[in-house]
Amino acid sequence: MPAKNPTAVPSVWTRQKREPDQPALSRDAIVREAVAMLDAEGVEALSMRKLGARLGAGATSLYRHVATKDELMELALDEVAAEMDVPSADGADWRAGIAGAGQSFRATVLRHPWLASVLGQAGLVYLGPNLMAYTERLAALFTAAGFTEPGRAIEPLLGYVIGMSTTEAAWLTTVARSGETEAAFIARLMPAARQAAAPHAHLAGDYATDAAGPADPVVFRDEKFTYGLEVVLDGLALRLPREAP
Repeated sequence: MPAKNPTAVPSVWTRQKREPDQPALSRDAIVREAVAMLDAEGVEALSMRKLGARLGAGATSLYRHVATKDELMELALDEVAAEMDVPSADGADWRAGIAGAGQSFRATVLRHPWLASVLGQAGLVYLGPNLMAYTERLAALFTAAGFTEPGRAIEPLLGYVIGMSTTEAAWLTTVARSGETEAAFIARLMPAARQAAAPHAHLAGDYATDAAGPADPVVFRDEKFTYGLEVVLDGLALRLPREAP
């Protein structure tokens, strides 16, 4: 591994990209394979040695392009951020556009559950080109809606979306490890949940409503996320100048 530079900022986005030493082993190829490995096996299984073996290269060759595993996680996170869509700022309904951007962020996290465990921990990930582009398009939407400080509006939106998506992805990971369907897992969990809620008057009623849990857990999670997102947008709308659309 290269010697550490104490004056360098520890992020892949602060140093120059190396040219590939082998046509088949570029940084882009390394990142694509890392994402495939993360999707299949999770963060715990990822190592430079294992990744090198999958690529038919030694770990030393990988270090020419990615100095550390932390840098690799920054790159992998930004790679999947390219899947996050933001509608055009030219649309008339700013709420629908911003809600669509939030839903797309959530969908990306749920497609790549490992993302939830590294958001906020992967160095200066916000400097990645794809995540920067996502944020820029969000800023354009908020600006078109009439927000004079779009950055301040983006923060509570992403705070909600990231928090809910991270919790949901962690839940789905737990369900997957059980080997059961989500509905079956919830049904098995409900007796213990009702017992825990019984001493708490406001909670007990919620758990008693449906003894087996929601009829369709996917629809339930969608509705719960959308409800909270609408609450955030309601609050943001109050910050708009009165003459704004």
